[in-house]
Amino acid sequence: MLDSCTNSQERWGGVHQLIDRWLAERQQLILNYRQLRERTPPTEQTDNDLTAFCDILVDYVSAGHFEIYEQLLREAQDFDDQRGIELAHRVYPRIETITLQAVAFNDQYGQGARADDETSMQTQLQQLGALLHERFELEDCLIEVLHTAHKDLLSAV
Repeated sequence: MLDSCTNSQERWGGVHQLIDRWLAERQQLILNYRQLRERTPPTEQTDNDLTAFCDILVDYVSAGHFEIYEQLLREAQDFDDQRGIELAHRVYPRIETITLQAVAFNDQYGQGARADDETSMQTQLQQLGALLHERFELEDCLIEVLHTAHKDLLSAV
């Protein structure tokens, strides 16, 4: 999962500061995820790690919905990119479903909550990890299609 994040930064880093910041946040989310997956039985510190993961998780999914996707769709509309608009309309519902799962995880484990059942939390975290991986792939597809379609046009502006 982290390798695909690095590739994304190499491919689209610098396209826009907002996307750069978002991809850096994605990398931090993945690092925090790995820490939680590799942790030993819960301690006060690991509960802090869970809170930190939930905080960045909510920040990341929120930035996607309220900043990045809007900008990508706006660019597609500005350049009358029907392919990009169609892709966005196909992909957004799945991203929304994954967002709801991420928010549900945060509701259960964020805000300083303790993971009383480590096994259950780890199972849910693993399921969330698979969903996030899928989401990252969908997001990368959106960025690639919209960036590729507009790259020459944006450099001419």
